[in-house]
Amino acid sequence: MASAIDTTEAMDAAVTLAAFRRLVHELEEGRTKRNSFQPWEMELLLDIEACDLPRRRRAALLRRYRRAVERRLEKGEPRLLKLSEYMRRSMA
Repeated sequence: MASAIDTTEAMDAAVTLAAFRRLVHELEEGRTKRNSFQPWEMELLLDIEACDLPRRRRAALLRRYRRAVERRLEKGEPRLLKLSEYMRRSMA
């Protein structure tokens, strides 16, 4: 079963998008500048870690993943795709 992370209704889409962009940008750079995360961010981080991305392709893949999620959120989709789901869909 495909998994996705639901954003809470109280969380504004623009806030979710900004937080998602910040998280993925930190990962693209190879480091996070904080030690506190929202539960949905932790779920994404664990999923990304489980995908075991090759070091040389990691940044490019994360950029493509970020753009795909941005498009979904901008269209009004209330869910954040996990990287594993994005990879399955893009390989199909």
